[in-house]
Amino acid sequence: MHQPKSQPVTTRDVWKTWYPLALSWLMMGIELPLLSAVVARLANPEVNLGAYGGVVFPLALLIEAPIIMLLTASTKLSRDLVSYKKLWRFMMIAGGGLSALHLLVAVTPLFDLLVGGLLGVEAEILEVSRLGMIIMTPWTWAIAHRRFNQGVLIRFGHSRAVTWGTLTRLLAVVSVLFTCYALAKRIGLLELGIIAATAAVSAGVVIEAIYIAWKVRPIVRDVLPVAQSNEPPLNRKRFLSFYVPLALSPLLGLAAQPILTAGISRMPSPTDSLAILPALNGFTFLFRSISLAFLEVVVALVERPGGYTALRRFAWQAALCVFCLQLLIVASPLANGWFGTVSGLDTDLAKLASQAVWAALTLAAFGFGNSLCQGLLVHSHKTRSLTESVAMFLIVTVIGLTVGAHGDWLAGAIFAYIIYSLGQATQFGWLFIRSRPDRQALAQAE
Repeated sequence: MHQPKSQPVTTRDVWKTWYPLALSWLMMGIELPLLSAVVARLANPEVNLGAYGGVVFPLALLIEAPIIMLLTASTKLSRDLVSYKKLWRFMMIAGGGLSALHLLVAVTPLFDLLVGGLLGVEAEILEVSRLGMIIMTPWTWAIAHRRFNQGVLIRFGHSRAVTWGTLTRLLAVVSVLFTCYALAKRIGLLELGIIAATAAVSAGVVIEAIYIAWKVRPIVRDVLPVAQSNEPPLNRKRFLSFYVPLALSPLLGLAAQPILTAGISRMPSPTDSLAILPALNGFTFLFRSISLAFLEVVVALVERPGGYTALRRFAWQAALCVFCLQLLIVASPLANGWFGTVSGLDTDLAKLASQAVWAALTLAAFGFGNSLCQGLLVHSHKTRSLTESVAMFLIVTVIGLTVGAHGDWLAGAIFAYIIYSLGQATQFGWLFIRSRPDRQALAQAE
């Protein structure tokens, strides 16, 4: 990213920009399987795993969804000190407000209404989930700080600092998890699993946010004050017209997580299906995570000559590689070994997870296609199209799960992942159609 914009982009340039971010996402992908493996070895694993993977984590993600795209917005818009300060103010207000909402949901009857009533979660899991939500309170504000400052680092060519920040987070998560595991026999607490998982995640994101804030200080102090930009000044109207559709995309997308929980709760084998969700989500996220990193790469490089051609080539090659690798694992005894040995699921749960994971084979491959099309649309400020694509995904998911909840065909986890994959395919199709003019224009320009 330090290279002049007049130099043509090569596949090597794409790789050098992508791999530190992919490594960061991959380390975050390790987090969920690690959590599942430890919690599965503590007391009352089915309830604690179901509470974290089926309720707490999806609900916390849904609440923080409006600030998820701060990473993309900061990468695109933090071009000088004035823009940085305006974005900082927005981040503080949004992060604080959403954290207050998180706590309000956790400690009031809203939680019973949402989780017990709307999602239909069993009473055994309900109270354990409430405890986890309370412990997760620092999550949203820390995520807002982290993603905002990471965008500045990426924009000014410091992607490797993002990787080191994620490593500090992973170390904090491991420290908390293994401390709880070591104390398990002395404490003998049935809720220790949810306490360990949520305390580890909260500590991890706070430590990472502190590290990233420290690394971005030299840029804010020395680089931003002298940075020049040819773009119009960032005002409230321009920012909101850019960011609101962008923020709605993950908000709608993450709404699918509690919807999945609600659907699974009404399908065959609900407790077992919810219990395998953390391990299943963790396995699939290991592969999907590296495709998520590609969005910021597209935003950063598509402006340069040859950028579109290099990015398109890289996206399809990466999608094919990740699909083949995942197929190799899923079709072999490695899958059952992962869920049984690494994730710590018992024999029946490991078998169910090994069956359900087949339905998720295409998610990572479609992720690269989605990131490419999304990056092109962000580049041309057509962020509304991103919201439209997620709405299409959500419509397919809701209809499919509604049908599944009124039938008795497959275990909830298997049916839910089939529908989720169909929704992802629909989303990619919509993005591909909406980005066609941009792809044609960029191809002609090159």
